[in-house]
Amino acid sequence: MTQKPSAAFVGASWIALGTGIIGFLTGLYRADMQLNEKGFYFTVLMFGLFSAVSLQKSVRDRLENLPVTDLYYGICWFVTILSIVLLTVGLWNATILPSEKGFYAFAFLLALFSAVTVQKNIRDSKNAEKG
Repeated sequence: MTQKPSAAFVGASWIALGTGIIGFLTGLYRADMQLNEKGFYFTVLMFGLFSAVSLQKSVRDRLENLPVTDLYYGICWFVTILSIVLLTVGLWNATILPSEKGFYAFAFLLALFSAVTVQKNIRDSKNAEKG
C-alpha cells in the first residue's frame, strides 16, 4: 500500500526543484562566461536532471518487480554519474571564483535531488489514487 505524500512535502520538493534550477540558471545568466561555456553548464544541468529522474524510475521499477533491463539500469547509473563528473571537471577548470564554483555545485545537486523527490511524489500520489 502506498501512502500519498503530504502537501507540505510535495510543496517543499517543488520549491527545492525551482530553487535549484532557477538559482543555477540565474547564476549562468549573470556569469561573465562565453556563451559556449554557459551552454555547456546548461546542457550538463538538463542532462543531470533527466538522468537522475530516469535512474530513480528504473530503481523504483525494479523494487516493484516491473521489467527493467540490466543495460538500461546500467546506463541510468552511468549517465547520472557522468553528469556529476562533467560538472566537476568543468568547474575544476573554470576561471571563476571558488565561491561561484560552490554555488553551481550546490545548485546542481539540489536540483538533481529535488527532481528525484518530485518524481517520487508524483508516482506515489498516482499509486495512492489507484488504491
